[in-house]
Amino acid sequence: MKTVLVDKGVAFGDGRLVFIAGPCVIESRRMAMDIAGRLSSLARRLGVGYVFKASFDKANRTSVDSFRGPGIEKGLEILGEIRAKYDVPVITDVHEPWQCRVAAEVCDILQIPAFLARQTDLLVAAGETGAVVNVKKGQFMAPEDMAQVVRKIESTGNRRILLCERGSSFGYRNLVADMRSLPIMRSLGYPVVMDATHSVQRPGGLGTGSGGDGKYAPLLARAAVAAGVDGVFMETHANPAVAKSDAANAIKLSRMGGLWETLVKIDEVVR
Repeated sequence: MKTVLVDKGVAFGDGRLVFIAGPCVIESRRMAMDIAGRLSSLARRLGVGYVFKASFDKANRTSVDSFRGPGIEKGLEILGEIRAKYDVPVITDVHEPWQCRVAAEVCDILQIPAFLARQTDLLVAAGETGAVVNVKKGQFMAPEDMAQVVRKIESTGNRRILLCERGSSFGYRNLVADMRSLPIMRSLGYPVVMDATHSVQRPGGLGTGSGGDGKYAPLLARAAVAAGVDGVFMETHANPAVAKSDAANAIKLSRMGGLWETLVKIDEVVR
């Protein structure tokens, strides 16, 4: 399996667990900076790789009235500031091909949302930037289907690929996480990340928004690390109840320290 080098001393697939974490969406500069500061300090204390995650735009919200974020210009400005101040790589979602080049000027990793995992033009545009590309497996896709996603990105000459599990559709407004998908996707030759918080989502479960069972996100994170995953993706918020996106799924920021410590210990046993 390939080791995917990011930057700032972070690499996926080299035998060390990496955490991707942050708020679902940038609500404000102050909020994003505070979370990045606390998590980067935690990562240094634990001696683990860390990538700050936040979206500048949530283009796939359930309702047209939902908060989407500050937009690409302001959002990338904040992400760039976080990258420089806390010396950590940053990752953000891209939804349209034209966004890839612009986002890659600031971000180390471009993330393809699960709903867009089959969008050829988007995958190719992301690959052509040369940045690391993290593709979330579509809720409607079998893990084996990600082989064709990999081929699309590889067609650009880019081999800096991460594959991400975030649950599969299980009836209406529900997801199930199948741990078998982790080794199946890993067999495609690239590191695999487990998105613990989106895997407990209930898409559209609130009518005008998505619900979820955030209390089970730490359980899925522990299970994925025990299964030998290369990275864990978690969204977090100081007060999830008032988060402007994915409030039902985010892990409370004050719980991240204990959770990360547990995951590191599990990883040490597994490896």
